[in-house]
Amino acid sequence: MDKNELLELEMRGCFDFFWKEANTDPKSPGYGLIRDGNGKQDEDRASIASVGFGLSAIVIGIEKGWITKEAGEARALGTLKTFWNNAEHLNGFYYHFLEMETAKKYQAFYDCASIIDTALFINGAITVAEYFGGDVYDYMDRIYKRIDWTKYYDADRNLFYMGYTEEKGGFGQWDMYAEQLMQYILGVASPTHPVPAEIYKGFERELRTYKDFNFYATQHNPLFIHQYSHAWYNFKDVVDEDGINWFDNSVAATRAQKQYAIDHSDRYPSYGENVWGFTACDGPKESYGSREYHAHGAPAYDTENRPLQNDNGTIAPTAALSSIVFTPEDSLNALEHFYTNIPELWSEYGFLDSFNAEIGRLWVADRVIGIDKGATLLMAENYQTGLIWDLYMQNNYVKAATDKLKWTKAK
Repeated sequence: MDKNELLELEMRGCFDFFWKEANTDPKSPGYGLIRDGNGKQDEDRASIASVGFGLSAIVIGIEKGWITKEAGEARALGTLKTFWNNAEHLNGFYYHFLEMETAKKYQAFYDCASIIDTALFINGAITVAEYFGGDVYDYMDRIYKRIDWTKYYDADRNLFYMGYTEEKGGFGQWDMYAEQLMQYILGVASPTHPVPAEIYKGFERELRTYKDFNFYATQHNPLFIHQYSHAWYNFKDVVDEDGINWFDNSVAATRAQKQYAIDHSDRYPSYGENVWGFTACDGPKESYGSREYHAHGAPAYDTENRPLQNDNGTIAPTAALSSIVFTPEDSLNALEHFYTNIPELWSEYGFLDSFNAEIGRLWVADRVIGIDKGATLLMAENYQTGLIWDLYMQNNYVKAATDKLKWTKAK
């Protein structure tokens, strides 16, 4: 099987997760909700971020002939009706996790209304709205207009809050470059409750250096921060007022991660040319009889911006595969290596979330995670056809945001 056939196989597994691990009962208040993952703890827990990726997956499934357009439109419309009518929210912002059957806030986990997860969901809603139009677009529009972005805006510091509750108000802040670029797009373009375009200037741009690679990143530097907004918005030929091209930034961050893996193969023998990719994922815990979710990242940095060894040997296939638009050859080589040399990593939904070969035995995650399968699927489709990019970029709100943020075509 060649690399492109392997990519197609992984994409089909990703799609199947979103199509099958969903509430498919049209009479249920939670119709269309998608599980956070397919582990035992995920049985009654829906992730709104997973739903955002899953809505976009519907379009891919139709175009590839995996489902009919009629079935896809029914799922998309029913899902948006669930979010308009039933899903618990605060000022239009949804909670990270919802009960699969009721669409109410998931009570077994402390939660708050989430700006980033809501943004991921809205990105998926925009994708299907552009694809289907009609009632699907109408429900997306209602949901988007209900969101009060000003509730998450700290005017004193010109930053978005990370969390918000009625009791505490806003707390935590998006004060660094990470996955939140989508929030500026959606926040400034809102026709009902916008934030000023100047908010884009508020977060710190911290330039990191590893070997010959320079890029903006957080200290821990999990690769997903360089991927999520890019799954929908095509930054490839876009620069901001300061001349920053975020696509090129992601290319450099991805290449730095691969080089880091090569450089540290003396400590972690499984690392190397085709074994790399550090991001938020499941990993082994303590005696390795259990697992924990952790934002693995490399190269990470200390407070003085020096590279810091912060990994534990855990590799997530999604990290390399979701960078396929940035490093196509390197990502495809990693794909082939994972499939050929680690058969334990394969499942009905494609690659399991992660593995660790540095603990005296091979540890493999026992589940997939929706946001990881989603990033892989959307980026792979953008690599193949640009479909998700094309749909998102044609949306009038996205076009308006691009103008308001003064992002322009690179010369």
